[in-house]
Amino acid sequence: MTAVRLVDIRETPLSLDEVYTAVSDPTAGGTCLFVGTVRDHDGGQGVSALGYSSHPTAVARLREVAERIAAECDVVALAGVHRVGDLTIGDLAVVVAASAAHREQAFEACRRLIDELKTDVPVWKHQTFTSGDSEWVHHA
Repeated sequence: MTAVRLVDIRETPLSLDEVYTAVSDPTAGGTCLFVGTVRDHDGGQGVSALGYSSHPTAVARLREVAERIAAECDVVALAGVHRVGDLTIGDLAVVVAASAAHREQAFEACRRLIDELKTDVPVWKHQTFTSGDSEWVHHA
């Protein structure tokens, strides 16, 4: 079975159980799960709404990133899902997970996956502030 078990960009709510189940494996002694949620502030301003959009190549790019990390890290499995569309405060925006024989490898792979997803996968966010101002952020 391939180490990259789930990658997706979707409009529907994300499931922690789905991502955790994707990386669960009897050979893994450690699993690390990162959950990114929509917060009510950014840069000292209140946030009232947030929307994510992605390029059509985002899923393929996410898979490339995950496959590279899987090849470079000693992991059993990786998974990553990002939501797009209009989200509200508290919604799950991104969930990534890694399982490995030991916790150090799981933590390293999970951190790399979220960090590289944010820098290398074409997903953007549009924030609306409580002041009425808004901004686009290139890397969500």
